[in-house]
Amino acid sequence: MRLHSIVLAALLSAAAGSAMAEQCGGDFETWKQGIASEARAAGVGEAGLSAFEAAAIDPKVLARDRAQGVFSQTFVQFSGRMISDYRLKQGAANLKKYADVFARADQQFGVQPAIITAFWALETDFGAVQGDFHTLSALVTLAHDCRRPQLFRPQLVPLLTLIDSGVLPADVSGAWAGEIGQTQILPSDYLARGIDGDGDGIVDLRRSAPDVIMTTANKVLSRGWKSDQPWIEEVRVPDDLPWDQTGRTNKLPLSKWAEWGVTRPDGTPLVDNGLNAGLALPMGRKGPAFLAYDNFDVYLQWNQSFTYALTAAVLATRFAGASPYDPRNAEPGLTGDRMKELQSKLEAKGYDVGTVDGILGTNTREAVRQEQMKLGLAVDGWPTEELLAKL
Repeated sequence: MRLHSIVLAALLSAAAGSAMAEQCGGDFETWKQGIASEARAAGVGEAGLSAFEAAAIDPKVLARDRAQGVFSQTFVQFSGRMISDYRLKQGAANLKKYADVFARADQQFGVQPAIITAFWALETDFGAVQGDFHTLSALVTLAHDCRRPQLFRPQLVPLLTLIDSGVLPADVSGAWAGEIGQTQILPSDYLARGIDGDGDGIVDLRRSAPDVIMTTANKVLSRGWKSDQPWIEEVRVPDDLPWDQTGRTNKLPLSKWAEWGVTRPDGTPLVDNGLNAGLALPMGRKGPAFLAYDNFDVYLQWNQSFTYALTAAVLATRFAGASPYDPRNAEPGLTGDRMKELQSKLEAKGYDVGTVDGILGTNTREAVRQEQMKLGLAVDGWPTEELLAKL
């Protein structure tokens, strides 16, 4: 079977697997037999099936899935830790070292070098820390688990296809959630978006920087990236802004933001680029502020954590030549049990906040905005003690 046929069969099987995600849990061996049959029908041979037989539940993976406490940090805390001097210096060195590859990626996919470099930095420190979890067992664990099978079940057949075709070894290791390589690519993207950047006939996302750069650009483009357009821009906001018009998804012309007094960080007028942008306030109206263009939505497809996505976007602006952002003086937010208390109260009012986990996710932010509007507070999506008291 030719390679493109293998890819097509594996991805069709992945789509079918997504529809079957509700068949999680149950007897593990019976569950595995069902997936083996699906993989065989998709063209996976004995090498891939033999590897699958050895896959087992990994309790450490489940523990990591339940304990993502890093995302309970504020944006200023998280970004301050992740945008390090080491990453800035190493990123600049790699941008210079692989300048010709980055230029090819930009020309072919319209994804700027800074975007790729930021993901490369945050995910694995440019390949230095790729993870030591057995990838196949990690994905089997998360696909069998009933918490989020729809995310991981579709990755099994693509991974088995990669193993069966010899692209990856049976014992390949990576992150706890099944990502592989220097920018942590899931098997379905590895299979469908992999690019041989160094021309050696192999797509090696663990060892080949050119392959990593070209494949990452291809993945970013596949998520809807608009060629060579901006993603975020730091701004200064006035005290009397119509706060109910803020928010990442409420994209307005830059001329409107300028009319309301939004300026560049140094106070000079915004330069109207003809695009629309939303005003993202990760820590409320008194914290840092960014215009978020359509391309920023691609970051949230890479990682659904707003804090991570904005950190990656800001790091990319640094690689593109921007100055450090101004953290300003945000109001103290809610953490730990107080955030859980807020989420419980919002849930009692009928809001879908996802899980009451103490993490300020997208659903919780939107519920906060709705309640701020009802209570006559500034609508900035930032939960405070004042809001909790009023609830």
